[in-house]
Amino acid sequence: MQYTFSPRLKNASLILAVIGVVLYGIGFFLHQQDVANSTEYINGLIEAHPTQFFGDYISDSYASMNTDHAGHMEHLTNLLKNRPWAAFYVPAYLSFGIAASALFFLCIQFVANAGWSMVVSRVMEAIASFLPVGSVLVAIIVLGSYFHMNHLFHWMDADLINPDSEKYDIYMANKAQLWLSPNFWLIRCVIYLVVLSLMLPVIKNATRKLDETNGDLKVYAQLYKKSVIYLVIFAICSAAFAWDFVMSLDPHWFSSLFMWYGMVSYLVSAVSIMAIISIYLKRKNALPLFNDNHLHDLTKFMFGFSLLWSYLWFCQFMLQWYANIPEEAQYFQQRMAQYPLYFWMLIINLVAPFLILISSSMKRRYQIVFAMGFVIIFGHYWDFYNQIMPAAVGPFHNFGLMEIGALVGIGGLFTFVVMNAVSKLNLEAKGHPYFHESKIYEYPF
Repeated sequence: MQYTFSPRLKNASLILAVIGVVLYGIGFFLHQQDVANSTEYINGLIEAHPTQFFGDYISDSYASMNTDHAGHMEHLTNLLKNRPWAAFYVPAYLSFGIAASALFFLCIQFVANAGWSMVVSRVMEAIASFLPVGSVLVAIIVLGSYFHMNHLFHWMDADLINPDSEKYDIYMANKAQLWLSPNFWLIRCVIYLVVLSLMLPVIKNATRKLDETNGDLKVYAQLYKKSVIYLVIFAICSAAFAWDFVMSLDPHWFSSLFMWYGMVSYLVSAVSIMAIISIYLKRKNALPLFNDNHLHDLTKFMFGFSLLWSYLWFCQFMLQWYANIPEEAQYFQQRMAQYPLYFWMLIINLVAPFLILISSSMKRRYQIVFAMGFVIIFGHYWDFYNQIMPAAVGPFHNFGLMEIGALVGIGGLFTFVVMNAVSKLNLEAKGHPYFHESKIYEYPF
């Protein structure tokens, strides 16, 4: 079964990409005017919202201990300059994570000998096809940071590890000896992006060959081994790039479960996109074998991963609040002080999926699952916004033209690449030994 890329959808995705670029460009131009008058602009914001910059503890003793106003202004100016990069980084990192985790989810199906999912396995492949493009998007941030075109990763400032500098930070100096070294960081980032991207054609070629050989068991065994290899690679890389791409934005802070917290966020987004595309293809008669039973199982993962994300978020928050260690608690303190809507993302990422998708009958309602897929994706964009923006731009956050433009532009690019990949795939994986099981699959409850 083949899908023909709808001209209307193709044009819409390209138009979205162009609109995104235009909006981002306009927002960037307006932002540069603020940067050009940064001192006046920042002082105006400080006078209007002092607690956004200094918290609730402004006092005479605090002022006497913080006399380096020039150094503080330099830091605030760097945060202001970071905004165009951070606006681009949030959707770029999310789309990269979605593509990598879609391939991860597909390989789990192969390794687990799952039968139910073979009807939608080509949808998973198509979403994973964005992985090389997503890697390029993230590489823009990586190279821009390494060559000091931005100040996203402020630990790259050489003065922080120079004992003779006034900026010397012994905590950063200790971390630089083992992990936070710019050269070592760049090498690691290149490895993540290149190795994960190279595994995509390896898996796709194996599934294509399985179709061509009409389910040769030797080819199936090769697919199994290659899937295991990707699972191991993804397990290592997803943990490490969560530290390098996001957690190192807050280098004084750490969380032992951050890697899983981030991974589940883009994994549930990936499954939501699988459901959205499958429903769309069903309506276009391109995926006729997809039925209520397959939809039910995809929605179970949307529901389950949403609860898992919420559990990990609460564990991270509760343990650090309870321990009350300054290096850890400041992560949430900053977000509560500067991002008044921080906790509202729980309504989208926990409350809505729990109340709407808990019922088995709701998991079979195409329109509801379709709509909830977009709700969940936006909720986890919001999650990564809350992870990246506080460290990158601090009090200068906004959801303006640059943020909207980057989100719309990358969303349009993602739609074009993925749906173009769908149109080039045989949507019925007839060569897979469990394809027949998937055709006749019926959820027993």
